[in-house]
Amino acid sequence: MMATVAQRPERSWKDGALSLVKRQETGLLGVIIVLALLVSLANENFLRKDNLYNVLQTVVVVGIIAVGQTFVLISKEIDLSVGSVLALSAVSAGTAYGNGVNPWLAMVIGIGVGALCGFAVGSVVVLGRVSSFIVTLGMLSIARGLTQLLTGGLPQSMPSELSFIGQGRVFGGIPVSVIIFMVLVVLGQLLLTRTVFGLRVTAIGDNDAAARTGGIPVGRTRILTFVLIGTLAGVAGIVFATQVGVAEAQAGMGYELDVIAAAVIGGASLSGGRGSIIGAFLGACLLGVLRNAFILLALSPFLQQLSIGLVIVLAALFDQWRQGNLRHLSPARLRQRLVARQKA
Repeated sequence: MMATVAQRPERSWKDGALSLVKRQETGLLGVIIVLALLVSLANENFLRKDNLYNVLQTVVVVGIIAVGQTFVLISKEIDLSVGSVLALSAVSAGTAYGNGVNPWLAMVIGIGVGALCGFAVGSVVVLGRVSSFIVTLGMLSIARGLTQLLTGGLPQSMPSELSFIGQGRVFGGIPVSVIIFMVLVVLGQLLLTRTVFGLRVTAIGDNDAAARTGGIPVGRTRILTFVLIGTLAGVAGIVFATQVGVAEAQAGMGYELDVIAAAVIGGASLSGGRGSIIGAFLGACLLGVLRNAFILLALSPFLQQLSIGLVIVLAALFDQWRQGNLRHLSPARLRQRLVARQKA
């Protein structure tokens, strides 16, 4: 007797199109396009190639860190120290180079310092069972203090061999930093949606107890998410320093809010369990378009801060509304998804 195999009903192209329209990334892309059209009507310079490259180049640093912040937010944590870690990473690379270290090794040292900061934060959060809000607030001050101690308040020169990272252009004028950003976005999206690590991060943020029951190493996974954002803050520090040619102790001041805003606008839930790397990329782009529009239209910077704050609040309200439609993972459903992804 042949066993009956239940088959998943096939989705029509209409269902697929409707699902695409409902996705937050699609809505965000639509907002960016409409905003870009409105700004271009007010100022014809907006759609010029050089200006669009400039917009992308200005969002690179925030966008790279937003990729890591999305992982942290999905795991139901937060990292407020990224701006200071960015500065410490850049200053560490500049100081190492100033003491005769090979430029490439100096860059690795800078990124490694960022990863080490992330490991320290994750270890204290997990082993000490302390709120990530408090721990990263402390790291914000520690890292900023270390940059002052290392530099004495003086800017550190970056290796000229690395200047192409922040200032170089390829393929007819595309900034190298933009290409690095795009590559990291793609890798981040694949890591989140196509790997066991990504599923574990989502499961932890969605239902911590179910994740433990499902056999997920919750503590180790959380530490890895902080190592990831620390590493990306280190990469962003190198990009930022090579854009301006020097590493300064004051670099990255206030970037924490921009990074969180980009991730939240892009769909990362402050309640954990949900987020998108593509969304974080679009969120960073929206902030970049807004800032560029305010510059081109010569509007008040105070109005710029106000409008960005309103966008963040609206994104948070949308997230709250969306939480009512979320279905949490049960332990059995979680095991099924883990097995399926391990087999893939």
